[in-house]
Amino acid sequence: MTARETAYIVDVSGTPVHYWEYLPVPAGQTGEDVATRTIVVVHGFRGDHHGLERVVELLPGYRIIMADLPGFGASPAFSTGKHDIAGYTGFLSAFLETLSLGPDTALLGHSFGSIVVSHFVASNPGRVFPLILVNPIASPALEGHKGIMTKLAMLYYWAAAKLPATLGNALLRSKLIVHIMSVAMAKTRDKDLLTFIHGQHHAYFSSFANRDMLLESFQASASGTVREVASALTLPTLLIAGALDEIATLPHQYKLLDMLPDGELVVIENVGHLIHYETPEPAAAAITDFLERHPAT
Repeated sequence: MTARETAYIVDVSGTPVHYWEYLPVPAGQTGEDVATRTIVVVHGFRGDHHGLERVVELLPGYRIIMADLPGFGASPAFSTGKHDIAGYTGFLSAFLETLSLGPDTALLGHSFGSIVVSHFVASNPGRVFPLILVNPIASPALEGHKGIMTKLAMLYYWAAAKLPATLGNALLRSKLIVHIMSVAMAKTRDKDLLTFIHGQHHAYFSSFANRDMLLESFQASASGTVREVASALTLPTLLIAGALDEIATLPHQYKLLDMLPDGELVVIENVGHLIHYETPEPAAAAITDFLERHPAT
């Protein structure tokens, strides 16, 4: 835990949600109450708040809040309701209200988090400002040449949910399968960085509450997209895409950009779906530039 970081637990509609607040560096150094922008960050499928920490470290001038979504990391699953897009957008609304975060709050989502935050914004115009999507999901996972892999993944999560508990959980938490997923997504050739990425996935990729919520979340991640609500995202929206992303492919990012009323796209070369791990520096630079050009209203 860094000097900027404080861990909290807050009740959100009956779920004890674990979240982390990262204070802006001046406040952390002097103890003064420094007025600054707040960014709420929503992580991706099977991840937790740890995944975005490399980006957060490079945004020292902002107050950043990251929760483990219910069912992932340290946060337990919803006691009632589904772990789908509607469930998570409802959670996000209640989370912002619980923390008394106003309409000048910036919102950032990575991968599955991009689906959650975009659907939230579409249903709650004027609630946040602006919107940042990292590796945004611009098309359904069943579309295109990767459709067969998504079908196999769907079978994997379905089978794990239907098998006896011991076998199902062992399948989902298999170190071999997690490693295969990690290798498939990583594009860097830096051995030290690869070791770090694989270590992160092994440490946090299996931190989910139970098999049923994981299946619900996967189904939501595989079927939902940002493009479904793109025309309703009337606030300034930044897309940060990886040129080599095989999950959220670059051609679909340009199509999504064309659908946004007020969007812009930053493409980072030589990286795929792990911008938050492999290229946090250009991602943080793009975020900083975007927020400076879109100050709180």
